[in-house]
Amino acid sequence: MKKIFILTGEPSGDKLASKVIAKLKRSRSDIEYLSVGGEHLKDLGVKSLYDLKEVTYLGFTRVLLNIFKIKRKINETAKEIVKFKPDILFSADSPDFTLRVAKKVKKKNPNIKTIHFVAPQVWVWREHRVKQFKSFLDHILLLFPFEKKYFDKEGIQSTFTGHPLLEEEEKSKVDISQIIKDNKKIFSIYPGSRVSEINVLTPILFEFVKMMNKKYKDLFFVFHSTAENVQFIQNLLLKEGFKNCDAIGDEKIKSHILRLSIFAVAKSGTISLEICNAKIPSIIIYKMGMFNFFIVKMLVKVKFANIINIAANEEVIPELLQSKCNPKDIYNMVDKLLTDKQTLEKQVTKSQEIIRDFKTEKSTEIASAVLLNHL
Repeated sequence: MKKIFILTGEPSGDKLASKVIAKLKRSRSDIEYLSVGGEHLKDLGVKSLYDLKEVTYLGFTRVLLNIFKIKRKINETAKEIVKFKPDILFSADSPDFTLRVAKKVKKKNPNIKTIHFVAPQVWVWREHRVKQFKSFLDHILLLFPFEKKYFDKEGIQSTFTGHPLLEEEEKSKVDISQIIKDNKKIFSIYPGSRVSEINVLTPILFEFVKMMNKKYKDLFFVFHSTAENVQFIQNLLLKEGFKNCDAIGDEKIKSHILRLSIFAVAKSGTISLEICNAKIPSIIIYKMGMFNFFIVKMLVKVKFANIINIAANEEVIPELLQSKCNPKDIYNMVDKLLTDKQTLEKQVTKSQEIIRDFKTEKSTEIASAVLLNHL
């Protein structure tokens, strides 16, 4: 029996890894799995060593405050992986956690093959890290074609897979009549997958919704969340007394809701690609502590936060970050766009051109083939 350990550090990595493992499970039944994962891997029947929340920290200050706890978790996780004796350690995203664990595992047992999915954004900052990966990574799977040159330069085996979240999925029929009532138009909102993000962004977004409700009477706002945090957001909405808002955590319903939306406001991150793929116009928001922002500002070497804008080298999707991430600016931007059909169509068309280069339509197949080749 072959063994694979799947290592993730946050919900986005859990979701990406699960797409590959689901494909692998369909083609091979002789593989044993263990993970540090979340709800998506759990749905595939893969046991997790502990709750993903234990390693999901946001921002430099939070990491600094929990540095000893994080180091202990890295050591504990590496120890458990070595004990499991996997043929492959398959890590996904969250490089500050997963790659530190992979490095320790490789040192303890060089026979374990280490494959990482989602290259750290060396094209954004800290390009020097690439040299370090050579000592403990056997293979790296890339979401974007422009990343390959960074790893080829250092002789690190890499494969461009394309982005799994951009693949066409079977569109199953979903009844959303219990969620959306009175024939209202759907407006999707993504406040983040971490409680720390939700705590920062929901007060801003709630004020934005109140402003929208004064002008638009035909909208229903749906807050997209993880299954873990959906009740938390629903409770917050209940306290505010909103009549035209709800929160959902079911993946199939979320995808269906997104496709039916007229617009989306989303926290900067992977979700932006899914929104673009669904051909829904949007804006990107994000806010972090001033100390964290100052550090990021000093280190990053790109002008934009969103991958679509980075690839296009222009602001295709409006970004409202830091001081601009406030209810009034968000409302003004959304209101302006909703009344400018031509600009909305231009955004959707341009973003489709960009993500075309990120697609292979067989990313999970390519990724699972790389894993099988290392077994």
